[in-house]
Amino acid sequence: MAYKLGPRSRQRLEGVHPDLVCVVERAIQITPVDFTVLEGVRTVERQKTLLAKGASKTMNSRHLTGHAVDLGACLDGSVRWDWPLYYPIADAMKQAAEELGIRVYWGACWSCINDEDNLSDAVIAYIERKKAVGKKPFMDGPHFELSSSDFPDNECLEEAS
Repeated sequence: MAYKLGPRSRQRLEGVHPDLVCVVERAIQITPVDFTVLEGVRTVERQKTLLAKGASKTMNSRHLTGHAVDLGACLDGSVRWDWPLYYPIADAMKQAAEELGIRVYWGACWSCINDEDNLSDAVIAYIERKKAVGKKPFMDGPHFELSSSDFPDNECLEEAS
């Protein structure tokens, strides 16, 4: 079944970098799990709130510059947070990014999904990397962002320390 972005998702993509919008638009066409755009561009005030709640780790979020989106898995008309739903969405984002030649990072593994053979393995490797240095992994399955190497003025610090 092919899904489509609804009006609310399209509105939430306003101001998001066109490359990332293209990836999201292609991913919704090929995903086996429906999703909605939860957030695109954030205000500084919103970012401060998320930081205070522990839902973000930085004030340098790529959301502030329009280089990130959060996607929520939809099932039976509701946003769901079950981890197994996010892997197929990430696979669709990976396929879309590869088709379009756009490098995208996923917040569940904090690596470029274009470079990963298996996203489940990438998540496990990320967790192991963090544990090896005594840090807690910051798992952000809904989060996708453009590669900071393509946009060096917007350094990716979302998962830093």
